[in-house]
Amino acid sequence: MRIIAFVGMPASGKSRAAQLARERDIPVVVMGDVIREEAKRCGLDQSDANIGGLGDRLRAEEGMDAVAKRSVPMIRKLQKDTGLVVIDGIRGLAEVDLFRKEFGDDFMLISIVAPIDIRLERISRRERTDVVTDMDSLKARDERELRWGMGEALESAAHVIRNTGTLDEFLGEVESVIDRMRRDLGEESSGECI
Repeated sequence: MRIIAFVGMPASGKSRAAQLARERDIPVVVMGDVIREEAKRCGLDQSDANIGGLGDRLRAEEGMDAVAKRSVPMIRKLQKDTGLVVIDGIRGLAEVDLFRKEFGDDFMLISIVAPIDIRLERISRRERTDVVTDMDSLKARDERELRWGMGEALESAAHVIRNTGTLDEFLGEVESVIDRMRRDLGEESSGECI
């Protein structure tokens, strides 16, 4: 099994990259869904303040890798059915370290980067309840995620995709990475003797 994990600041393109993986029949574990599910369980509405605050609380109470720990069982379950799994939404180096420990060389981290003005334009078009709509709110969200270790996680990536061009250019680069991983899986399986 191989795991591709996308890391990036809000609205950099992580979710769109994960959507492409889904379109290619690759299962995706969305780390933000772990927090959204916990918010739902606690009876909290899905606002950015509640989701971010709950993320802060989970990390303070359970460690900076709390969300990753909660994601590992989902990944392991998917690993039984497929050769490739995508993780969307890593937020810090502690999460990266946990996944590297759990999955070793099968784990590949890809950083997706885009300037803040492009990200603000993208995030304002989202149809989610935790969306931010102005530069100050986006900067506050960036600062929160940088406190979680996002900067270090971005720097530790094996591959960087710059999402500053067209959507087709971006998706082409993501598709290239996915295709390379699938080829690697095929080469591994074709070399085994039974």
